[in-house]
Amino acid sequence: MRNQQESGFLQSMICFGGVIVIVIAGLLWLEINLHSLLLIALVWVAGHSVGLGFNFLAIKAAMISGIEKGLGAIFIFFLIGVLIAAMIESGTIGGLIYYGVDILHPSIFLPAGLVLCSLMSLATGTAWGTIGTIGVVLMGLGDALGIPLPLVAGMVVSGASFGDKMSPVSDTTNLAAMSADTDLYSHIKSMLYTTVPTYIICLIIYIVIGLNYSGQTLSAQELIDLKQHIAIEFSISPLTLLPLLVLLALSLKRVPAEVSMLGSVAIAVVLAIVIQDRSISEVLNSLHSGYTSNTGLERLDVILTRGGIQSMMWTMSIALLALSLGGLLDRTGFVRVLMSGILVRIKRTASLMAATISAGIVSNMSMGEAYLSIIFGGQIFKKSYEEHNLEKHMLSRTLEEGATLSTTLIPWTTSGAFVTGVLAISPLDFAPWAFFNYINPLLSIILAYMGFGIFRQRT
Repeated sequence: MRNQQESGFLQSMICFGGVIVIVIAGLLWLEINLHSLLLIALVWVAGHSVGLGFNFLAIKAAMISGIEKGLGAIFIFFLIGVLIAAMIESGTIGGLIYYGVDILHPSIFLPAGLVLCSLMSLATGTAWGTIGTIGVVLMGLGDALGIPLPLVAGMVVSGASFGDKMSPVSDTTNLAAMSADTDLYSHIKSMLYTTVPTYIICLIIYIVIGLNYSGQTLSAQELIDLKQHIAIEFSISPLTLLPLLVLLALSLKRVPAEVSMLGSVAIAVVLAIVIQDRSISEVLNSLHSGYTSNTGLERLDVILTRGGIQSMMWTMSIALLALSLGGLLDRTGFVRVLMSGILVRIKRTASLMAATISAGIVSNMSMGEAYLSIIFGGQIFKKSYEEHNLEKHMLSRTLEEGATLSTTLIPWTTSGAFVTGVLAISPLDFAPWAFFNYINPLLSIILAYMGFGIFRQRT
């Protein structure tokens, strides 16, 4: 067996560039299934790894290491599927739609939805939990009000991403601070300089877009029909909102996300049996296979027929392939060598910040997981930020603006696959409307070149 070697800059560029070309060309032009494309990309990288002296066992170990780092996300996939099914069974989702159509007028639906998702994710610290609960409801309401679903999904993702980025109980927020060796609240304070202006811009954009749909209100008869079909399918009362309130309360107490979800599921199961008169076997089976709605109203049935562990299998299989690919690229050093080769060419502080944000996006595209991208970015860029005499929270801020915000917009990342599985909308469709996720990093780069919001260490 040959000794394992480190890739050169040119080979790293060819290897990584090949992955990007395979996935993007296959998705956009050839319309090939994403699973097949990731498998081809995996074989492509494995071939380059063999050229560096990696044997089959070493390649397999690298792939497994990538999966191990993302196992936390895999567990969340299962729980979100179970939570959605349980909340539909209990009438929680139906109740939110039932009350929501009376409150949310089309003209304020988009900005109000953005604020609602932002507050939910800010309180809970989880974008996935927000998208899987409030997001599902808003998709149903948006469809009922005649607002395009890709637009609604983009708004939901924008709001959920804001809270996930700024919440002190968010895992990515804490991970970014830890990776940069900075204080959590210094990290959050630093992000305010770019996040607040971005949020205001997005809010204005959604207000303006929402005005175009101000005339698309439900007629009195349509509203009556929708609420009647929901009332026939479920027994609606304020009590049905309890699972969501439990989820929110436990999250505010900083109970781990998995425990909070299980607590909410337990309450929802009890309500489904007691209030909705569902049998134990029906409820527990739906946690696996999902809820099947038969209201007779097609647009309502589409929204309510979802959830369950099985609904997350497509998402999980994509995640496993992406994490395997990321583990191999990480262990073989292709991405590290590529980024190191770029770093030596950077002289300006603003260029360093732009490179950090870009590296987060590139890492997500190659490794498929924001957690890995944040850790990887912290390791690669930490020394350069010290050499430029920058505060540590400058690194943590740019790590989040690149890795956290881009992950949901890439179809083959764990987050992109998750949103596809839950909202049934591909990132390729909703990405243009997820304004917050790409305006924030762009604005951060522009402000850096203008010299705004750059903090240097005191000497």
